[in-house]
Amino acid sequence: MPRSANTHRRPKLHNATWPGVVGKGTGDGEPCLDLKTMLDLTKGADVNGVKFDGFDLFLAPPHFDPSEMDAQVDHIVELCEEYQLEVGSLVANVWAGSAIGDESRRETFLEAIETGCKIGRALRDKGVRPNGCIRIDSSCSVDAWAADPHLGTKQIVDTFQKASQIAMKYDEMLAMEGEVCWGGMHSWRRCVQVLEEVDLPQVLGFQADMSHTNLFLLGVNAPEDRLLPDDFTWDQTEVYDEAYQKMTDALRPWTVDFHVAQNDGTVFGSGAHDRTGRHCLPKDPNGKLDIVKYAKYWLLEDGKPTKRFNHICWDGCMFPNSAMTNPQTWNDVLGAMVDVRNAWGW
Repeated sequence: MPRSANTHRRPKLHNATWPGVVGKGTGDGEPCLDLKTMLDLTKGADVNGVKFDGFDLFLAPPHFDPSEMDAQVDHIVELCEEYQLEVGSLVANVWAGSAIGDESRRETFLEAIETGCKIGRALRDKGVRPNGCIRIDSSCSVDAWAADPHLGTKQIVDTFQKASQIAMKYDEMLAMEGEVCWGGMHSWRRCVQVLEEVDLPQVLGFQADMSHTNLFLLGVNAPEDRLLPDDFTWDQTEVYDEAYQKMTDALRPWTVDFHVAQNDGTVFGSGAHDRTGRHCLPKDPNGKLDIVKYAKYWLLEDGKPTKRFNHICWDGCMFPNSAMTNPQTWNDVLGAMVDVRNAWGW
């Protein structure tokens, strides 16, 4: 089916703006790309007449300054009108605090979530955010968590339960993103443990990123939870598929936000961001994922779309700015997402 046929209208297709910020601006990171640049690139992408429907937003400078919330919300509304794009999921700026540790850091973490929920609600009330979650993580290293795994997980669960109570006040949904760099969320099994112990599926779900979850199979930072054999080679497709099925069967019922992505089986970090699943361009010859094939495992249940979310997003953090500012990058990204929607959408 040609991409221009637009076989399905849902889920909507969003680009992420945070790749212009994450891993940039500090240390060895390249300069950040401002929000209008990211929106220009998003708006410019076109695959046989199919365009991005919206963008997901990072609630941190230079893209959004929560300390000037009202003015910044109005600015986002203006940008949505200017670019004819909707806004979807938001990334809460939780990294000044943590889900574990002393009460002060945990309180700072929760304050950031409340700010994110307020912004999300304001954007909904102004009619530019018809769907989406508030994305969070544990904001602690694997080493910090591993100093006392029982206590670390207990604190994460407690903090996430309190975060969920905050989200309910604003009628928001939280989505925790598992990554091998985040303590207590660094393996598929630990993610399931946190979700089950918080036990508020109507408020706290899972945000699945195809790059990050690929490393769950390899047991990066959690060899005890590795699903692929130690002698696995990438030509063993049936072995990989079996492991992928086990992981997605465990996490799919919790998944409320989904990132299409590519990964080459390695980790990478730049700027202040820890090493985590390396995001690759969709046509990277070293990419290990058949993007359309493995998106199916997340998007379909019993052969039918789960319909637990109304949009999907591309996530490609820590690309060099030369790739980020190349319009062809975003045509390739959009093309991969159109293929996913044509195959498994509704």
